[in-house]
Amino acid sequence: MFDHRDLAQLQAQSLKMQGWIRRQTFSPEMEKTLRRFSSWELAELILKVNQSTLRGRLAADPTLPQGTVEEDGRQRWYTLDEINEIRRRLKINRRSLMPYRPAGKRAIRAAIANFKGGAGKSTVALHFAHAAALEGYRVLAVDFDPQATLSHSMGLTDVDEEFTVWGIMARDLIAETERMNDAISGAESGAALPRRRLPESITGMGLDGLRNSDFIKPTSWPTIDLIPSCANAAFVEFASAQYRHLNPEWSFFAAVSRFLDGLSDDAYDIVIFDCPPAIGYQSMNAVFAADVLYIPSGPGYWEYDSTTSFIGQLSEALEDLARFSSTVPAGTMRLPKAFHDIRFLLTRFEPSNDLHRAMQSAFGKVFGDRVTQHPIEMTRAVEQSGRFLSSIYEIDYRDMTRETWRRARASFDRAYEEFRDNLIAAWDKLDEERPATLELEAG
Repeated sequence: MFDHRDLAQLQAQSLKMQGWIRRQTFSPEMEKTLRRFSSWELAELILKVNQSTLRGRLAADPTLPQGTVEEDGRQRWYTLDEINEIRRRLKINRRSLMPYRPAGKRAIRAAIANFKGGAGKSTVALHFAHAAALEGYRVLAVDFDPQATLSHSMGLTDVDEEFTVWGIMARDLIAETERMNDAISGAESGAALPRRRLPESITGMGLDGLRNSDFIKPTSWPTIDLIPSCANAAFVEFASAQYRHLNPEWSFFAAVSRFLDGLSDDAYDIVIFDCPPAIGYQSMNAVFAADVLYIPSGPGYWEYDSTTSFIGQLSEALEDLARFSSTVPAGTMRLPKAFHDIRFLLTRFEPSNDLHRAMQSAFGKVFGDRVTQHPIEMTRAVEQSGRFLSSIYEIDYRDMTRETWRRARASFDRAYEEFRDNLIAAWDKLDEERPATLELEAG
């Protein structure tokens, strides 16, 4: 027979292995560090300018970052901070190197969501965040999944549950309950209305004293921050059910949306949500706060079947939330919930596989132009990056053949560029702001 004590012992054994893996993956200080990028990558893949032109412009202005020269003197290597300074200060043929951002608008929010475990949600979220950062965007990633794959891949492993989405939701419950009680006290008939009381187990945790910035952690990428997750946050589904019982009028699904509303509009450019493989309190917070819904799926029948179930159950869940529309405030997001865009993205795709091509055709026949044109291909480089908790952008191309690395990167580049273009189209549709353009300040 096995009970909780046996499970705890198995976890302790696994944690020892986790520590060994981290030592092989991260720096000797047990911290994930971001590599430098070569002058070839900087010109051809990041800034997308002619190498000779870039070398000439850098040589003509010694105040621009010059990178670090290898011992053999053949290649210069640049940090992301140096790349952003070059991007901010340099123009090529009078063209700014800064990415597009609509003026006066908050960050655009995208949820990567599906029922199916192994659909590639965390991989997609990680690669899109890294690709956006390399393009000059400031990114906030939010890990809603207690498996914490995205958090671990970003280098955050020792996280207390109060600094996860669960902490944001519990703090929101306290704030919303206080707001409702204040409204009751201020009403003329306040004495006749019931006041909600929360137990000391919730109010005594000190969450109401935390600032928004306390939940946001830096990563090894200077322009990517993360709201992490951890295994202990798995009980959020049980806790949230209890919280709703304590205050049935609490709009639990809008907690993260209200949190993001509390950030400065220009704090970030893109917010990416990595969702758990289920519809629950955390995933509903993610989809409610999102402007764009990206649904990754493997190219098999069972993945297609799971995706079909996911969108059906998500439809029913969002329909249920619409009942709150006339009674409960939900921050700046409106009820019933509507997305500016919904897309289906095939992952682990093998172009030479007949079944994969057939399923791609089936997805297209059913979902039409909602299916992205560029699937993410399965390559050896992608498999290797997953084993080492890294994206293809973090792996040094010298660690494998350049062609293998370039093929994997090209697949993610195409998928990201389509993702970015879809985000920009949705960004321009955000209701409350005026249409205009603004160049980013590199972070």
